[in-house]
Amino acid sequence: MSTPVLITADELAATAPGDRLPDGGPLRILDVRWRLDRPDGRQDYLAGHVPGAVYVDLDHQLAAPGAPTDGRHPLPPVERLQEHARSWGIDDGDTVVVYDDLKNLSSARAWWLLRHAGIADVRLLDGSLRAWTDAGHPVETGQPAAPRSGGVRLDFGSLPTLTIDTAAAFPGGGVLLDARAGERFRGEVEPVDPRAGHIPGARSAPTTENVGADGRFLPVEQLRARFAALGAKEGSTVGVYCGSGVTAAHEAVALTLAGFAPALYPGSWSQWSNHADRPVAVGE
Repeated sequence: MSTPVLITADELAATAPGDRLPDGGPLRILDVRWRLDRPDGRQDYLAGHVPGAVYVDLDHQLAAPGAPTDGRHPLPPVERLQEHARSWGIDDGDTVVVYDDLKNLSSARAWWLLRHAGIADVRLLDGSLRAWTDAGHPVETGQPAAPRSGGVRLDFGSLPTLTIDTAAAFPGGGVLLDARAGERFRGEVEPVDPRAGHIPGARSAPTTENVGADGRFLPVEQLRARFAALGAKEGSTVGVYCGSGVTAAHEAVALTLAGFAPALYPGSWSQWSNHADRPVAVGE
């Protein structure tokens, strides 16, 4: 039986942080609020968060500094991620629930990274913080006491990844999906990175189309049909990238729900576009 990818607000509310979920381990909750125009989500966290949730700084804890040719959000060294995960109170065997206030577009980075680092049971709060408050559950304000230190042991390699060279080798029997907005894929605008366009051979698949107006992921059959229409086939390799490897993780969640095993390109367009020798495609 596969581990659930999502958890509902009511399911989360039924278990106190630290207690064992009926279908999982002891519960740990992470608040991963971040957005491109306001990367520090701590003030929003302090204004109201799921009780017991620990704030996670995406830029500094789920990524590492790097040269532009590494991309904007290189993966952190696993030893450093392990230090942070222990500071969040995570032990081996825990169930980790992550959420944000933006349809899980940023918290998916934590889901993917912690799964890649070997934590088997990581779940997204489906519908994010909005689902929690809409269900009438209370929020906690201010800075809670720091959790006791955990002892989780992490090691990268549990999920497939792409390098800049293996991303260049697509489609090669698979399909490479670009999770950014369509206008960025087509090269009509580029607000952040040095060149506009997309990796040649990639297909536009904005990850915002994987959720409904309520921020919840679409039903599995709808997701499966969407990716099939984009060229994803059962048993085929599906790669995914975005601007810097953040929202690509959200698309990886949708692909996982649909039954695929996506390979994420962490460097994404921010790395590719900083290598002048890499070709760029524009248009559809």
